[in-house]
Amino acid sequence: MAVSTLRPVGCQGINRISGGYILPSAAFTIRHGQVRFYRYLDKCPRPGDVVCGIVSRIGQHSSLENASGRIHKIHDGTKALFVFGNRYAPDFYEALVPDAMTGEADLIARSGIVGVVKTKNSLIKDPTKVKVLGYVCDEDGKVLNTRDFPIIKPRKVVKKQPRSRMILVCGTSMNSGKSMAAAACCWALTSMGYKVRASKVTGTASLKDILHMNDAGANPYADFTYLGYPSTYMLPADELLGIFNQLDLKYANNPKNFWVVEFADGIIQRETAMLLGCPEVTSRIHKFIFCASDAFGAIGGLQILGRFGLRPDALSGICSSSPLLVRELSAFTDIPVFNSGDEQVGPLADILLSPRK
Repeated sequence: MAVSTLRPVGCQGINRISGGYILPSAAFTIRHGQVRFYRYLDKCPRPGDVVCGIVSRIGQHSSLENASGRIHKIHDGTKALFVFGNRYAPDFYEALVPDAMTGEADLIARSGIVGVVKTKNSLIKDPTKVKVLGYVCDEDGKVLNTRDFPIIKPRKVVKKQPRSRMILVCGTSMNSGKSMAAAACCWALTSMGYKVRASKVTGTASLKDILHMNDAGANPYADFTYLGYPSTYMLPADELLGIFNQLDLKYANNPKNFWVVEFADGIIQRETAMLLGCPEVTSRIHKFIFCASDAFGAIGGLQILGRFGLRPDALSGICSSSPLLVRELSAFTDIPVFNSGDEQVGPLADILLSPRK
């Protein structure tokens, strides 16, 4: 990202950005043609504000995912764009957008989100540091924010009935096997000849999960980044529900199709709990898949789900790969368990295609 001292007429302090930078997946709605200038402003950052910066010290993250899904190895001195955002990740960091512009920020996700780490898992390294050069802006000095360039244009929430059958995948926590289970659902349905669309409604920007669903046959596919959100942590309830509804309106209008949906993190996490407590969301469920890392987590999760008035149609996740854990589960519940890594899709398809109870 070569930088010159060129300053367009009418706006002081603007520097031109040349090529050679990484455009990360957190800035999914920004195109290379829009990336022309940067400017250091004493402006309070907002989620979605795009900045240009230089990696100054490698910590936990040593790579960046670009807007096409390619993984770049990064080093001290790597030039890239970054996006201010919040993150909730018990296995990594809790981080927030800073209260004021800063000359250095923490890289809190491989997708290029930066913020200030508030807490971290003691089993991981300190965050990679980024020297912030300034906000990416247009020639008039206006800061580019991913929220201003949605790929999915907002529509009025008027849902035609009937709608695509929604398969909802939730879990006990991050890394409980949700994305693998969601991909298995996509594969089971497409293998039976059905058209499947897929969405990840909440979480932190990462193309990996929705690309796995695409690999399993879902097309089209999208997540909250298509609406300009680098993450959904700490969003107000109306915006969170708005993301769900906009993705529903975009991808689930045909009643002959299926819509596979993943909520990130666990069912007691703020945003997931908010959505599971919303009748507008739960009334859309055709089948509900619940994932857990172990049998005890699944059993405890069933108790929590009861508070939402929900009972899964099937259990899956990391625990489903172990016959011993499946045996433990069977002593506490008669809910069927499917191994999301099993290539035999027939039993899963039977669950997904059966009428809603």
